[in-house]
Formats: sequence, C-alpha cells, structure tokens
Amino acid sequence: MSLHQDTVRVLTAWAAPDPEQDLLRRDYLDHLQDRPDGVWRSCHPAHITASALVVDDARERVLLTLHPKVGLWLQLGGHCEPEDTGLAAAALREATEESGIAEGLALFAAGGVAAPVKLDRHAVRCAGRDQPENTHLDVQYLVTAPAGAVERISEESLDLRWFGFDALPERTDQSVRDLVARARKLLL
Repeated sequence: MSLHQDTVRVLTAWAAPDPEQDLLRRDYLDHLQDRPDGVWRSCHPAHITASALVVDDARERVLLTLHPKVGLWLQLGGHCEPEDTGLAAAALREATEESGIAEGLALFAAGGVAAPVKLDRHAVRCAGRDQPENTHLDVQYLVTAPAGAVERISEESLDLRWFGFDALPERTDQSVRDLVARARKLLL
C-alpha cells in the first residue's frame, strides 16, 4: 500500500471528535482525491504532514520543540518521506528523529489502533522565506515515551523540553494547546 493510499485509509476510518475536525478530515480527503502527490512536500499549494505529541511514561508531561523557523514551542513532526510505510509510521519517525529518543517511543493505540488525535491546517513557508506560503495539512498522533527516556536536541530544534500538561510555555499557540488537551483526555 502506498503512503497516499494509507493516508486515505486512515482519514476515511478516523471518527473525528467534532464537526470542525470532520470538516478538516473531508477537506484532507478531497485534497488527496485531487492530488496523487498530496502527501509529498513538493505538492503545492498544500500537502499532508505527520506530527506527534510525545508524552512521558507517567502521562504527566509532553515533549515540545522550540521550532527555529516559527519561534514557538510545537509538537514534533514534519514532512512525509519516501521510506515511510504509513502515515502513523511517518509521525513516529519524526518523533524519533526530533526527540533524539532512540528506542522505545510507541504510537498510542486506543482500542489497539493508532489513530490521529487531531488535524490542523496551517500556512507555512517550508520552502524558505523568499518562497510562497504553502499549507500543511497536519495529521497529529500521540506517542508515548518509555520510562527514563532521554531527549536530545536535533539540528531541527532550538530547544527541546518536557512540560507539564498545565504548565505549557507562553510561546505555544492555540493549536498545540488544543492538541495537548485532546491527548490528555485520551490518556485519562
């Protein structure tokens, strides 16, 4: 199964938690129907991305990265790559690369299935400041870290830190706050 097919499968099967998320889900599916290249960075003006909110094993803290281009604390994630075997695998790969946690990260699977937690559409300049804006159609997963996990800052981050659910940094946007709140409800 191609990454495009897997993404369609994931989004078709996903039960969105509210009407706003369902509208985004349908918009993403329309994008994929119109664009066979819709999962790749080269697809303009929009493409699918995969991200993950990493939660510690005690389920008390989240790992956020201070993004160098955006200047905000964000979940870990990015563009899909040709070697990705599925959308959830892309999110897990991104979490592993950007967290520096080499072993033990695991996709959270409610009911035995790793499913998105949230969708988020946002404009970025991923090709550079002198290039036109592009839209990321982000599919956000939840990933758990093993006990004793030690994070290491990658070259894709200015900083990397654990924050309590109720102690998110000021420089975090509403999208991340919503993702953290949704993840917290899943973990209860």
